Amino acid sequence: MSARQVTHATEIGVLEPRAHPYPRPMRPESALLNVIDVEATCWDGQPPPGSVNEIIEIGLTVVDVSARCRVSRHRVLVRPVRSVVSDFCTQLTGLTQAEVQRGVSFAEACRVLVEEYGAGERPWASWGEYDRRQFARQSQADRVAYPFGYPTERTHTNAKAVFTEAYGLRRKPGMSQALQIAGLPLEGRHHRGEDDAWNIAALVLDLVGRGAWPVTDVVV
Repeated sequence: MSARQVTHATEIGVLEPRAHPYPRPMRPESALLNVIDVEATCWDGQPPPGSVNEIIEIGLTVVDVSARCRVSRHRVLVRPVRSVVSDFCTQLTGLTQAEVQRGVSFAEACRVLVEEYGAGERPWASWGEYDRRQFARQSQADRVAYPFGYPTERTHTNAKAVFTEAYGLRRKPGMSQALQIAGLPLEGRHHRGEDDAWNIAALVLDLVGRGAWPVTDVVV
């Protein structure tokens, strides 16, 4: 990555370096956008009895929309409590149970999002609706305040929907396919939250450059 692309990265404990779908226009003071991608426990088939999908990694890239650059990248590992990382999940994400066991609780991860990355007010985006819905489901299950404020879609932009409309596609593409369509490289490992957030941020900037990115009036 170049110095122009990344001006800051953090590593604090498990923080490691490396909406409505069409909100209204963004004012200059709310130019920062959080691009988030989560990985969750998963299985090749149905989950074992008593197990549920739980977030185990939150990848976050901060984008300065007005400057049209990716500012920083971050990773938060989250310790599951009602499931374990399966071999299938490890093959898909590269994450192991031993690794995520050293992570923070989901409540602590949400606190970090709010206090360090302004999640309660700053606009955010993900590739599709899964990430927003998983946060909402797990917040309710764990009785943890939803970190992005209510209603759950208030500050969220579905980047996949925006990309599909901007490129005039009939079907919504996966992230890797979208990168190919936009002529952008896949940087890092697919299904690694930190890398996926970084790549989704590149797609967001592609849409910004095309004048297709919807923006919000939420102030950070």
